[in-house]
Amino acid sequence: MSLVGCYVALTKPLAVIFPLFLLAWLRFGIGGLAMLCWLRKPANEPPLTARVRTLIFLESFLGNFLFTLCMISGVRLTGAVAAGVILSFIPAAIALMSRVFLKEDISGRVWVAVACGVIGIGLLSLGGDHVVTDTRQPSSHVWLGNLLLFGAVCCEASYAVIGKKLTAVLSPRRISAVINLWGFVLTTPAGLYAAWHFDFLAVDLGIWVLLVFYGLAASVWTVWLWMTGLRGVPASRAGVFTVMLPVSAALVGVVILGESLSGLQWLAFVLALAGLLLATLPSRRLGSA
Repeated sequence: MSLVGCYVALTKPLAVIFPLFLLAWLRFGIGGLAMLCWLRKPANEPPLTARVRTLIFLESFLGNFLFTLCMISGVRLTGAVAAGVILSFIPAAIALMSRVFLKEDISGRVWVAVACGVIGIGLLSLGGDHVVTDTRQPSSHVWLGNLLLFGAVCCEASYAVIGKKLTAVLSPRRISAVINLWGFVLTTPAGLYAAWHFDFLAVDLGIWVLLVFYGLAASVWTVWLWMTGLRGVPASRAGVFTVMLPVSAALVGVVILGESLSGLQWLAFVLALAGLLLATLPSRRLGSA
């Protein structure tokens, strides 16, 4: 999640130069080339059932494809403030879905950690100077933007819960490679159309280097790390770590991009990190030495 926040902050120039679907298509293409050897089925892997195949498709469709569309479209109709506040509910949504679909027992400490994350990221969003991304959108469409952002929350929570199920039958490498392949398939029609009308020769070398980093980080490194972690961590506890996405993005903005943080935003960092400590520090059992 920290790496996700870093590449989100550092790849803003890519979104300015490349159309949305072309950028997504190139990302999945770069990731696919890097994970070609991961697509091969291991000898000890059982045959994929229809249920597992469905979960793999939903993991890519909800977590990669639909989440991106809902988030970007929602921000355009509302603004960064609304996006930050609504997306801050991702840890709570993951905890709820884990309880309903995975039957995980969620301790009170994890619920407090979730609350710290929600409050912290809410303060992080409200404490900055944000504006609506597209002022041409009528205010009557704000409700639609909020609904799309809520859809993005549900997509991300589903990604975590489905990923937990997949780690029981597939290795993190195979999951990363297969869901990336589905992402490439889903974005290929619109990506090819955008590529046909795009001037690739006008792109600087530095942007191409940044694009390769984005493709590897978004499709390979972060997915493999997340799926590997899910094998040994309950999905509800893993959801708490999603607070590191906006936190690390903001830190990159301060350290590398020269932005500044208000006192309210520093308080948000403290709350978010306190939530992580509550969720991850080992608890002392009664009667232990």
